[in-house]
Amino acid sequence: MPNDISTNSGTKSVVVRSQMSKPSTKADRAKEEAEVFRQAVKDAIPLPDKGRVLHPTPRPAPIPAQRMADDRKVLEDSLSDAPALEADLESGDALAFLRQGMSPQILRKLRSGVWAVQDQLDLHGLRTDEARELLADFLSAAHRRGLRCVRVIHGKGWGSKNRQPVLKRKVAGWLAQRAPVLAYCEARPNDGGGGAVMVLLQASGDRREARDDTPDE
Repeated sequence: MPNDISTNSGTKSVVVRSQMSKPSTKADRAKEEAEVFRQAVKDAIPLPDKGRVLHPTPRPAPIPAQRMADDRKVLEDSLSDAPALEADLESGDALAFLRQGMSPQILRKLRSGVWAVQDQLDLHGLRTDEARELLADFLSAAHRRGLRCVRVIHGKGWGSKNRQPVLKRKVAGWLAQRAPVLAYCEARPNDGGGGAVMVLLQASGDRREARDDTPDE
């Protein structure tokens, strides 16, 4: 309630009304700040709308580095240095292998060059661990790509200790351990001879390989 205060000033009586100010609320302060802002920008000219839309920058897909490392480790472990099954390897210096249950005609066709070489891997001069890792990656990639016939160059071992073809026998054992490898044989003289093997791979996505696997003409 306002209070009336009477004072005498000379011959006149003056009544002074005093009123206590109300405390400002948060809403009041917000209104005042909004009004101050509107007054500050009232003369500003808006920029013309050019219809531009800012799209969010797409984030790159994450690289499954750990899974790739795990897959590589599995591949390397799958190619052990254990001796290959002697029953699957022909005797003599000329290496040959035929997966159990496959027709012997497949090996004869592979030797005669019926399948064209679609890719090759040169392991000549590499250490055993390097060769094993590269061969694992190469075979896995070739099978995913749907390749049927590849060549692996292992060298003749003339530069090895005692001039023994150590890598040649290891490659033979590693190849026999890989399920997609149906057969392999020593390359023909014009394809590398005793320093390389021709490898026939299972058709990608086809688990039921024909017993007499003749390529399409």
